[in-house]
Amino acid sequence: MASFTERMIGAATLNVQTYEELEHDHTATGQAAGVVALVAVSGAIGNAGAGLIGIVGAILGAFVGWYIWSAVTLFVGKGLFNGTADMGEMLRTIGFAQSPGVFYVLGIVPFLGGWVRFGVWIWMLLCAVVAIRQALDFTTGRALGTEADRVVRILAARSGGTLYYPIRRGPVVEHHDWAPGSSVCTPPVASNSVGPRAVVT
Repeated sequence: MASFTERMIGAATLNVQTYEELEHDHTATGQAAGVVALVAVSGAIGNAGAGLIGIVGAILGAFVGWYIWSAVTLFVGKGLFNGTADMGEMLRTIGFAQSPGVFYVLGIVPFLGGWVRFGVWIWMLLCAVVAIRQALDFTTGRALGTEADRVVRILAARSGGTLYYPIRRGPVVEHHDWAPGSSVCTPPVASNSVGPRAVVT
């Protein structure tokens, strides 16, 4: 059985056998959590050197994100693409798929940080596709579809809160009433609402 470090290297290098081993090793969930925590710390340091509170917050956020990522992937993969997996398999493979994230620590390098983070993010997406394919036991195409659907759902959920605003009252509009057979108009009336008004004849 491969060591923790060997598994991280295997996952980062898209090694199919590593993901197959993780899928079936029920004791590796704790190791996957360790990868998620390590990546969170690396990202916190790379993001302008976060302090202790920032690191703790990053780890907690990473655990929540890891669980949601795995749950949504499992839901989409099984529901839309007829994959076969359980939550434990998804947690282990998705957790180790984040292994390239240790390089987020290089984000602290001036002028190169943004490019490094973007490159690592793409790398992790590639690892995630392999992880999803192996865990759910289907084709690469279905793995790509599962990951794309997950991203769309998350973006939709994040933007959902911005789609609803309190109803605001419209701008002030001047109304001029005119009565048939009369050349007299009512004076302009400023109003925000539509309602009956007396007509002067």
